[in-house]
Amino acid sequence: MSLLDITSDSRTNPLSVVEDIATSNDLTFERSGEDEVTIVSKGRFADYQVSFTWMAEIDALHLACAFDLKIPEARRSEVQKLIAAINEQLWLGHFDVWTQSGLVMYRQALPLPGGMSASNTQCETMFDTAVMSCERYFPAFQFVVWAGKSAEEAMAAAMFDTAGEA
Repeated sequence: MSLLDITSDSRTNPLSVVEDIATSNDLTFERSGEDEVTIVSKGRFADYQVSFTWMAEIDALHLACAFDLKIPEARRSEVQKLIAAINEQLWLGHFDVWTQSGLVMYRQALPLPGGMSASNTQCETMFDTAVMSCERYFPAFQFVVWAGKSAEEAMAAAMFDTAGEA
């Protein structure tokens, strides 16, 4: 690989923007590989592992935000119903259950075709949207998994907005 190739790759790889954002916000992060940066974000309900992956083959920056909540096999069907209801409410990104591990994950992608660069604002928006979505719906997942509630009951609780904090 020539120096020109390295320069070109670093200019179109948006992970340097993600690292700058993490650094300027005093967030813990790790460069897990050439194409991945993982940021740890503390939320009210959980710690979120936000992984940004540069997928050069499709010119897209992929974000996956996971939290520590494994879904027991007996509750997976109800969690899938909850995810469908949540995804109907989201304008950006979506939730999935990774069937092999039973983990819930929020995912989103930013297409950057033809060598386009990602801006700080785009990457910050992706990060903020992921964490805000996880914070908003984490209690609903807990209601289904640990309290045995139905997806409908959990959504009703998640959609109830309160003013302020007690």
